This record gives sequence, C-alpha cells and structure tokens, in this order.
Amino acid sequence: MLSERRLEVLRAIVQDYVGTEEPVGSKALTERHRLGVSPATVRNDMAVLEDEGFIAQPHTSAGRIPTDKGYRLFVDKLAGVKPLSSPERRAIQNFLDGAVDLDDVVGRTVRLLAQLTRQVAVVQYPSLTRSTVRHVELLALAPARLMLVLITDTGRVEQRMIDCPAPFGEASLADLRARLNSRVVGRRFADVPRLVQELPESFDGEDRGTVSTVLSTLLETLVEETEERLMIGGTSNLTRFGHDFPVMIRPVLEALEEQVVLLKLLGEATDSGMTVRIGHENAHEGLNSTSVVAVGYGSGDEAVAKLGVVGPTRMDYPGTMGAVRAVARYVGQILAES
Repeated sequence: MLSERRLEVLRAIVQDYVGTEEPVGSKALTERHRLGVSPATVRNDMAVLEDEGFIAQPHTSAGRIPTDKGYRLFVDKLAGVKPLSSPERRAIQNFLDGAVDLDDVVGRTVRLLAQLTRQVAVVQYPSLTRSTVRHVELLALAPARLMLVLITDTGRVEQRMIDCPAPFGEASLADLRARLNSRVVGRRFADVPRLVQELPESFDGEDRGTVSTVLSTLLETLVEETEERLMIGGTSNLTRFGHDFPVMIRPVLEALEEQVVLLKLLGEATDSGMTVRIGHENAHEGLNSTSVVAVGYGSGDEAVAKLGVVGPTRMDYPGTMGAVRAVARYVGQILAES
C-alpha cells in the first residue's frame, strides 16, 4: 500500500502530465503543488512509484509520466467525478431538448459528448430486448396489405409491411389491434411471445391466417439483430492527440470502425454503473493506447443502452467522467418523458 503522501505525489503527476503534456520532474512538482516536503523527498517518492510501476521515465526525458497502472490507481482512489457547471448543464439540456425523435436524440448526444470531452463519442441505441412495448399500430394499406408499427418505451419506432394471405376487414383489424395492445402494452419484449401465442385461436377461421402472419412479423421485429445499433462521432478529435499514440493513430481508427469492438468496449447495457477501462485493459490490441469511459442510460432505473467516449490514456478523467454521467442522465430523462 502506498502512503498518503505518495498517493498525493501520484495525483500531482497525473494532473500535471494531463495538463501540460510534458513529463513531470520533482522540481516542478514541488513548485506547483503544496506537498509539504523537499524536492529530495519527492524524488525518493517518485523512485518508489516508478519501482511499483505507477510511473515511468520516457527515454528522452528526465521527467516521469503515469503508466496504465498509475492511471488506474488515480481513477479508483484519487479522482472524484468533476461536476459540470450550471451553464454546461443548461447547454446540455437545451441542446438535447430540441430532439424530435430517437435518431435525433442519439445524433445530438454523439455530437454533444464529442464537443464536451473533445474525444470520440459512442452512443448505443436502446436495445429492443431491454425495452417494453408502448403501442402496436396496425394500418390497412390495401385489402390484403398491412403496416405494423411498433413503438417502444424508449421512443424507438419499427415499421414493417405485411402481405396477408387473404383480405382483412376493417372490423377485424380494429379487433386485432385492440386485443394485441391489451396483451402487450407495458410488457417487456421477452414476454411478448408467451402473451400472444394463443391469440390466433380466438379469431374466426378465415382471419386466423392473417392474425398468425401479423404475429410472426411482430415477433421477428423483436428479435432482429438490427437492435445492436450505435452511432460514433468526433473521430477527428483523435488527430489532436497524435503524439499520445506510441506508433500511429491508424490502428485506433481501424478498431473504432468495427461495431463489434465498440459494443464490447461499452460493455453490457444492463450494467448502469460507470466503467473506466485504461490502456491494456482494453482487449482489442488497436485500443491498447486508449481509455474508455462508459455509463448506462435508460428511461427508468434499469439501463437500456450505453454511451461513452474513447480517447488517449492521457485524458482528464474527472472531467470526462462528469460529462459522460451528466449526458447519460439527461438522455434518460428525455426517454422517460418521450
């Protein structure tokens, strides 16, 4: 275990390196921070921190920089989440309040996160499997052609065209719409198949084929793989940090193009807590020089998706964590009110 003084020295090194981009020496530390000890004592503390693997010496400098292990300790023990200022909070609310639908919410959130943190922003669309049904609409387009519209509690709207095996009257359509909604509204998607499986048997023989076709389309919509959608923005921000990547920025950009990689980075949406993965904690080799800050968002207590940012390990962790958490909270409020 490190002493409180050495933890303070590590905190000072991280803060200075993030702020100045320059390796930090003992003389600069004692001048910038009230550590209450001599430069010689700070040098000794830095030697211990280096032996323990929390800081390292770039071969071109006499100063030290934090390692992944050092950043990890800083995030776990030393960094509080920096609250946003009142103007920043108002700006977030005003920007997100103007959204007209779910796509607009996600698009605005990506742009906002990228601007606030000056990192790459990643926002996952609300997952259908963790959503509940708000309404199912059925519209007649022709005597034997229908449109099914599925609306979720998170504001997601899915539309499907249905070719019926036989003409379906307006009275039968209204009856099916009413019975379907009475069974599924407010219920989780995972429960819907069980709730509607006996519905065709309650209709007259000539309508059962169409009812079964409608239900098949509805159930297919619930399980389609398109639910794992996400949006990414602010990739150009990485060019400002070219010197933070040991070889080149290209492997990072290539990794960010792979949706499967990004979904793994964000983690399971059911985990609403904040996660911070630093450097080599990211399994994908192309992202070993980056850190990921992610948190769940949702319309209630349970997260329906995740959002976060990707940037160099030399990032303002308290500020980034505060921005990500605040944006997630506002997005959740919008979904709850939509």
